[in-house]
Amino acid sequence: MKDTGKHQGLRNQLVSTLQQKGITDKIVLEAISKIPRHLFLDSSFEDYAYQDKAFPIGAGQTISQPYTVAFQSQLLEVKKEHKILEIGTGSGYQTAVLCTMGAKVYSVERQNELFKKTAALFPKLAIRPKHLSFGDGYKGLPSYAPFDGIIVTAGAPIIPKPLMAQLKIGGRLVIPLGEDIQIMTVLIRKNETQFEKHEFGEFRFVPLLEDKN
Repeated sequence: MKDTGKHQGLRNQLVSTLQQKGITDKIVLEAISKIPRHLFLDSSFEDYAYQDKAFPIGAGQTISQPYTVAFQSQLLEVKKEHKILEIGTGSGYQTAVLCTMGAKVYSVERQNELFKKTAALFPKLAIRPKHLSFGDGYKGLPSYAPFDGIIVTAGAPIIPKPLMAQLKIGGRLVIPLGEDIQIMTVLIRKNETQFEKHEFGEFRFVPLLEDKN
């Protein structure tokens, strides 16, 4: 698993692209400059790994465009040691960004094929999430709640109630809402019953699937 000077040069170019697109959070940009995105992709995509594009990763899922990863990470306002719940581990790239930013990451993936693949990859890259779980993201991880932040990496038609319940007061939930096109939405928990909602433009995500059992 090689990470070369050439890869680092391509990462630096990617960081410049993200800055031009409006990403300002230095901790996010620093994390992206460090993480070998090519190792999270099928080797056939290696030459394109540092383009600002999404790619298929199997099981009908994608690795998000770097801009989307950076934008969601910036909206989360992660501080060191924050407990973050990630819904949709996928390739593990977003997880790696959050871990590199200093967050304690608890991640849920419902596709078993991806869960196994990503769980095997993290130790090789010295990425250490606090907890990886195979299960239904709609339910969150109540036994580890409350969380300082929750990030959903798939498009949801509604905000799952269990996720709202698992957010700390003052915490932020970043979720793409909508069916075909999603609106990036941030919910900030004000108290036990009140949430403040902010919207940040249109994105396209694969759908967040719910276990119907």
